[in-house]
Amino acid sequence: MSATDEAVMRRLDEMEVKLTFVDDAVQALTTADADQSQRLAALERALRDLRGEIASMRVAQGSDPHDEPPPPHY
Repeated sequence: MSATDEAVMRRLDEMEVKLTFVDDAVQALTTADADQSQRLAALERALRDLRGEIASMRVAQGSDPHDEPPPPHY
């Protein structure tokens, strides 16, 4: 094998190692993105539920914030 062939093989090996690291990084980012998406969806559901509970509490108390008079400084 000539020196040129050995240099090409060495570079090819280095590129394969780098590609393996890139593949691992992409997989880790994909997993992190999926986890973040699930957490965001859960937070959105929780916020929607809390808004519903607040609205129910207002109705139960018989108060509508739109019926309240403006503060005295108006």
